[in-house]
Amino acid sequence: MRLSRATVLAQAKAAALDGVRRLNCWGSHLTDISICRDLPNIEVITFSVNGISDLEPLHQCQNLSELYLRRNNIRSLDELFYLKTLPRLRVLWLAENPCCGPDPHRYRMTVLRNLPSLQKLDNQAVTEEELSQALVDGVEITAPPARSSVENGWSESTASSAAGSTTEPESELLSCSLEEANKTQEELGMKPTPRDKYSSFSSQETDCSCKKRNNVLNAILLLMKELDAEGLEIIQQTVARRLQAFQKKELQEE
Repeated sequence: MRLSRATVLAQAKAAALDGVRRLNCWGSHLTDISICRDLPNIEVITFSVNGISDLEPLHQCQNLSELYLRRNNIRSLDELFYLKTLPRLRVLWLAENPCCGPDPHRYRMTVLRNLPSLQKLDNQAVTEEELSQALVDGVEITAPPARSSVENGWSESTASSAAGSTTEPESELLSCSLEEANKTQEELGMKPTPRDKYSSFSSQETDCSCKKRNNVLNAILLLMKELDAEGLEIIQQTVARRLQAFQKKELQEE
């Protein structure tokens, strides 16, 4: 049975006042979920089969652990930007939205790259192998949606991010100098890079993959200085998963 908008709002307000941990608004013709800003303690939300397109209000729900959004009007995966700040989110059902796009693998990898704490996505358990693969095949979402035109479930900003991930980095951050790189390495207790070795990755280097690897590595080292203990722990866990995936692949090839 579908609930009227007035009933849904009344239910949500009651949840906010009474500290209710679950909110079920399945098939309620909802398009506006701004009431979620007043539900900081909610743990489970069911918004499936509605007309929701904007997930911004959900970033206030810091205790949210399960979110069901199947069959809505979420057009861009950039909406995941608002879910990245939810530390307890473990279950997400996002299938049958325009944002899923024409490529199921790319969609799943992008969701897992941005929400690596998920244990279940679209009613399917998340594996360690998928989390490692998501670092390679997924698109990192670093900004909220532009609310611009969307084609095949992928917004312009997400598409440009994906395109940029396959080309050589040219930004000022990635093109850090030898002095910057060595200073960062010394601060992290690492040996500085000799100038003759660094020159092999210069702009004249014919092997672009080596230059790209060096630039990316130096950029990561620079960014590590900006992270707190929690951020460094996430990096440590991600690196461990990535190394395990490489080791498993090498064993399989042997």
